[in-house]
Amino acid sequence: MTHSLILVIALMLDAALGEPRWLWSRAPHPAVLMGRAVAALDRHLNRGKYLRVMGVLTAGVLMGAALAVGWTLSLAGPLVETVIAAMLLAQRSLVQHVQDVSAGLRLSTGDGRVMVTRIVSRDCQHMDASQVARAAIESAAENLSDGVVAPAFWFLVGGLPGMLIYKAINTADSMIGYRTPRHERFGWAAARLDDLLNLIPARLTGLILAALSGQMREWPAIVKDARAHRSPNAGWPEAAIARALDVALAGPRGYHGTMLALPWVNHRGRHDIGPDEIDAAVVMLWRLWAVLLFLTLGVAGLSLFRV
Repeated sequence: MTHSLILVIALMLDAALGEPRWLWSRAPHPAVLMGRAVAALDRHLNRGKYLRVMGVLTAGVLMGAALAVGWTLSLAGPLVETVIAAMLLAQRSLVQHVQDVSAGLRLSTGDGRVMVTRIVSRDCQHMDASQVARAAIESAAENLSDGVVAPAFWFLVGGLPGMLIYKAINTADSMIGYRTPRHERFGWAAARLDDLLNLIPARLTGLILAALSGQMREWPAIVKDARAHRSPNAGWPEAAIARALDVALAGPRGYHGTMLALPWVNHRGRHDIGPDEIDAAVVMLWRLWAVLLFLTLGVAGLSLFRV
């Protein structure tokens, strides 16, 4: 069975089941295991004078382990590959988390704040309704790229080993890839590798979102906003979904008690937004998922035709 056909089934399996609570309350999720590995390496290697070298070593260990585990699991056959791939996709869980913010915001701004703290790392305690909605939509766009499109892309490129390498580095970036006194040098390699691995998927996500919403004429503006974003990759899906929904995203926000004057994405879009716009973003998530499924089916069909 080809990688593309396995991915088709995995995409549908993830969309249908997501992350069953009955399973992950009894066994550790693969992402949790990766997180434990990163934390252990952080404890043991993040010390001494050569922190950047230790960080490179950490990234190398993670990639080597992911390659070995992925190759070993792939020997077990297509069924195992399909199940593991479905576990490492995040479409259904992403949609559920974003919808929770919308539902909370419909009850009250406070409930919306509680829900959005589950998916963003910024300060949320003083957010108004529009800020909550913006945070949810930004998280939806960024995680659509690195939680769905990127792992699917790397599975097509490198099978289960490729997908596991991507997820290991992405997990490391989320844990040690910050410019803090502890991790600025040690997490440098993980952060740069994550930027590299997301380079194509982020732009592909932005391109599909722009095409789906009839906003290709706005592509030069999307590129401009994406390049001005603090992240080299997150700006692409954010800029595209902002224009798809005609909303302004990003802008000033607080992290750990410090306000950052970040530039707006699509500053001419609507600033006064709420749960309706979050729901519209969820629709875009599913529309892109459908395109991704269709494209993967096309690749699977071409592979079968060549055979």
